[in-house]
This record gives sequence, C-alpha cells and structure tokens, in this order.
Amino acid sequence: MPSADLPAATLGAALARAAASPRGVRFVAADEAATFFTYQQIADRAAAIAGGLRAAGVEAGDSVALVLPTSVDFLGAFFAASWLGAVPVPLYPPVRLGRLEEYHARTAAMLRASRARLVLTDGRIRRLLGEAAWRARVPLGCHAVTELDARLPAERVEPQADAPAFIQFSSGTTSAPKPVVLTHRQVLANVRAILGAIMAAHPEGPELTHAGVSWLPLYHDMGLVGCVLTAVDHPGDLTLIPPELFLARPALWLRTIARYRGTISPAPNFAYALCADRIAEQELAGLDLSCWRVALNGAEPVTPAVLRRFVDRFAPFGLRRETLTPVYGLAEAALAVTFSPVDQPFATARFARQALSEAGVARPAADGVELVNLGRPLAGFALRVVDEQDEPLPAGRLGRVLIRGPSLMDGYLDQPAATAATLRDGWLDSGDLGFVHQGDLFLYGRAKDVIVIRGRNWAPQEIEQVVDEVNGVRRGCSAALGVVERDGEQLVVLVERGRGPAETDLALQVRRRIVARLGLTARVEVLAPGTLPRTSSGKIRRADAGAQLAAGTLSAPAPVGLLRLVRAMAGSSLKLWRLAHGR
Repeated sequence: MPSADLPAATLGAALARAAASPRGVRFVAADEAATFFTYQQIADRAAAIAGGLRAAGVEAGDSVALVLPTSVDFLGAFFAASWLGAVPVPLYPPVRLGRLEEYHARTAAMLRASRARLVLTDGRIRRLLGEAAWRARVPLGCHAVTELDARLPAERVEPQADAPAFIQFSSGTTSAPKPVVLTHRQVLANVRAILGAIMAAHPEGPELTHAGVSWLPLYHDMGLVGCVLTAVDHPGDLTLIPPELFLARPALWLRTIARYRGTISPAPNFAYALCADRIAEQELAGLDLSCWRVALNGAEPVTPAVLRRFVDRFAPFGLRRETLTPVYGLAEAALAVTFSPVDQPFATARFARQALSEAGVARPAADGVELVNLGRPLAGFALRVVDEQDEPLPAGRLGRVLIRGPSLMDGYLDQPAATAATLRDGWLDSGDLGFVHQGDLFLYGRAKDVIVIRGRNWAPQEIEQVVDEVNGVRRGCSAALGVVERDGEQLVVLVERGRGPAETDLALQVRRRIVARLGLTARVEVLAPGTLPRTSSGKIRRADAGAQLAAGTLSAPAPVGLLRLVRAMAGSSLKLWRLAHGR
C-alpha cells in the first residue's frame, strides 16, 4: 500500500490508495437503477481477473486488448492487466452492426498494431469478435471475463513509473488510428494537471465534495483518463452511464447529474447539441443542475452556437454559464493540453474571415468568423505555433500547433516514421491549425482537412456549422471536402438527411445557405442516416468519406436482420474455434 503522504507512481498504486477510501464507482442501468462498487471491490475483482489472465498465459509486458462495455468488468480487467505488469489496450465493441465488415478490418488492424496477445471481452460481444481476433491471429485467443480460470491468485507486479501503462489509439480522423503508448508517469501527470486546474477553481471543503458523472466510452481518452483515472487518483465517487443509453435517451445524463449531485461531467460538443435539441420538456421535470460546476467540452471542435443553445436551454434548471468549459487535447498527450478558465463563462471572439483564410492573420472583426477560446496550457505544458518550415510564428498568426509537456507519448508502437513525423525536439505536432490571441488558443481546423478554394483556405468545420443551420439536416452529420478536379479544387458537401424536406429540396437549401453565408458554391450530396464513416469516438472520417465517394462505395449501413446476425455469430464461432486450434 503506498504511503498516504506520497502520490502514487503507477495506476495500480493509485487504485490501491483509492481502495482505502469509502469512494467508488456507480453503474447506471437502462431502468436507471444503479449498482455501486467501492474501489476496494474493484481492486478485488482486478486481482481475481489477473489470476485468470495469468492462467491463460498472460505475462508482464504483454498487451491485452479489452473489448468490453461500460461495466465493473472493464475496470476490473483494466487494472488486472496492470496487476500483472501487462499493458491494457481498450478497444471499442461492435456497435454499428450494419458495418461489421469494416469493424472486423479496423479492429484486426488495431490488434496487430498493439501486439495484442489476448482479447478479453464478455460473452455477448465475444459472439461477434471471432472474425477480428482470427484475422489478427491473436496468440492467446479471445476470452470472456466470466470464462477465465480465476481459482489461483496472481502475484502482483509493480512496474516502474516509466513502463507502459496502456495503449490508446489516436482518433483516426485523417489517417488510420495509431497505437499511442503512454507510461504510468505520463498518464498520472495529465491526470494531476486536470485535477489541479479543477481544484484551483473549485476547491473542496465543507460545502463541496467533487463527484463525477460520465457516459463517455471507456475506450476513449476523455472517458478513461478524464473520468475514470482522475476519479481513482483523487479518489472520488464516479457515476457511469453506458454510452448507448445516453445516445438513446440524452436526458438520462442530466438526470443522473442531478440525482447524484455530480460536480464534474465532460462531453464532446455533439452531446451538448443533442441535449439542447432533442430532450423533451417532460423529461426535465424537477431537474436541478445547480450542483454541476465543470462541464468540460472537448475531443472535437467546440462551436459557439452549441454552447449558447445549451446554456439557454438549461439555465432555467440551475445551469450556470461558467459551468461550460471549452478545452483542447489529444490522445498523444494522454488527454488534456489547454483549459479555458474553469470558473468563468466561456468566451468567443470574431476574426476577419478573409484575412484568416488568405493571409493566415487573426484580425479581430465584429462581423468575422466566430471561434471559441480554448484557454491556456495546463501546468507544465507549453504551446507554440509554427509555419511550414517549423519556424515559430508570432501571436495572431495561423499555423500548426505544437505541444510540449509531461504527458506527451514517447511514440507510436512500432511506427518510427510516424513517430518521427509527429515528435521533433521534444515538441509534438498536433496536426491542428490555430493561433494565439491575447495569450489564449483558438483552433481553425485540422491541417490535412483544410479546403483550398480559389486561393483561400477554409476549415471544413466552418462550412459544416452553416450546413447544420438547415432544417432537415442531421446536425453534426455532414462532411465538407475539397475534391480536386480539372478546374481546381471544388467544394463537395456530404449531408445526412434527418426528418424534413425531400432530398432534392434539402440539397437545394444547403447550397443556398452556403452561398448566402460564405459566398461559396458547392456540390451537395444528400445521404441516408448513418452513411458517413466515423471513428470509434463518433468523429466523421472526412478522408475516408471522400475516398469512398470517389470509389462509389459510400453507402448506408446494411439492414441488420435476425438471419444476418445469426450468420455473423456462426461465422465468429467458427473463427474462434480455428483460432483456438491453430487452424
């Protein structure tokens, strides 16, 4: 047991410290009933699972892929791998059944890239995992947690602080997801920078004890590092909602915050939009959000209109404007890099569109493009903005954002070329375009996504935000692309339809709105819901969407009937048998 006076040096030591407290994790079910596990109970479960992993052949240094839903078994399995000195690799379950072939291909690639020796899942998911595990030829096979032989306890291995703590994958919005290796020291540095920023603004005392609430997937950095590991290291109570429940019933998130008096609850931008637009008034009866102090908004572009809609909608229920906190981070830095002021209302600024897109100069203008202030680096972190020759740019100039700090990865596993392209002289190239204005960071888009039309640079998010204003469009479900044709680069906008006008009317309305707001002409393709390819965290993969459009393969997910599902499970069972028997 680590000394109570010293910070834990590893994730396992952090859990051991938390186990001495009465705190723990609550899991909310579909009927809104909740089951609470103390950190001691989670540690006991981790020890039992570690025994099963040891019996299955897992050794220190092995990568163990975790394909599990939000559950106590995920937490037990994650810390069980750490117990053995192994390296957990959280991966996403097959949630889009109409995209199973794509899921198998991407998951097999991630299993290979992470050197997974064993896949750990549950009985339900295992029925569909055989294909991916077999393609990757996972040496120790694919096992359900409940099927492990946990009769013999495993001796705990305490790794060094600079040993790998886990592998998480980059988002994969502009390229294939890459395996980010993070050490215990790096992860805990980020966790403590996050906690430090929150506690400085909202210190605990007789009137305030922090508690977290999250629906974020546990295979995603914001859910794992930002919620679970911060709660363990604190330690504090955490309430978890399965992400599929939130997507089906977004009011459940807000009701859970109110019911368990959550003070900290982060989410990406789309979640705030979903709540503002789709929650019915009758679902909010008796809701009191006055307990909510910190609503971090990050992991994807933060839009001013969504922030305002969310505050306007829920201010009558006690939500403070200063609760919404735009932030910036990325998987290669464990999670967080900048926070806007945690105890102040969010801020935006407008910049002349032409100066920004043509000259790369951020010139304030009352009628310009509105961007969200993402704040300043957390303690120990630094930013700089550079040009294409890596020369530093002054404040107010648009360029690539570089990051330095204590939680930067050492590199991508087995990908030296990608590592060298991303890490240079202690600085990490984020791939994002941005600038510093009055000391604060503003982002303009991803460098690889920038669209060049008649010599002007356009961030796709700026175009997509305009598209979201059109009735009949699924908000957050469009992709602006630059397609090179004989006469230069043309703007193509892919739009998933929602409820509303017919396809021809919708395309016309989108074109008109883009011309009126931005002065751009565009080819608009209206798509069925669910057509656009997405990352595991829900971000649209623009490059893949463009490639599929060019190849004529961009199509809606295939309907998933009972017969197709049975065939998929039968095929998975056969592949699991072949994997187990070396066939």
